[in-house]
Amino acid sequence: MGWPAVVLAAAGLLFLLITWQVVAHGPLARADQRIDRDVVRPDRVSGLLADLGNITVAVPVLVIALCWAAGRARRAGAYRWWLPPVAAAGLTAVLPALIVPLKDLIARPGPPVMGAATGFYPSGHTATAAVAYGAAALVLWPWLTAAYARRGLLALCAALNLAVAFGLVRHGYHWPLDVVGSWSLCAVLLCALRLALGPLLGRDGRPRSGAA
Repeated sequence: MGWPAVVLAAAGLLFLLITWQVVAHGPLARADQRIDRDVVRPDRVSGLLADLGNITVAVPVLVIALCWAAGRARRAGAYRWWLPPVAAAGLTAVLPALIVPLKDLIARPGPPVMGAATGFYPSGHTATAAVAYGAAALVLWPWLTAAYARRGLLALCAALNLAVAFGLVRHGYHWPLDVVGSWSLCAVLLCALRLALGPLLGRDGRPRSGAA
């Protein structure tokens, strides 16, 4: 069993555990609320970091990455060069159809600064950032041969997602578990995408050549 399948299974179990705790108001959810009260300090910086999870920010970054990867793959004559960008774009497009019903079904109230509204679990901004930046990293990865370039790509992806998470919690937009639950769900989706694109890659992780 490869690492994508292992991570997918672990992330799926974590998402189920967190969701159960949120729905049942279990110990994790209660601790989550206590932690949140200690860290919420709304300010301009946290608001700007949270905005990195907006569709208007994350999706254009993804589009640029997909266009570059598609052009690079087509010039290199990669096998089904169009499929990774299309699959990544499709996953991002259908994400709201998964997140919104979960928000409505679970109907978790938000932190005090958000008033009486519900529908905060899982975090939509976190999901947008995780899938958009994560999918961008997945389609760019095979075309980066230098180790430092790949490490830099992973570091940038992680930094963007951590910045969004910090901003959301610090500003009081979401409870910490809203973010962690969304991360675990998106890890499942991204690992599924990686598994689906696996046949297009050779043993060395580079795209296979051949006609589309």
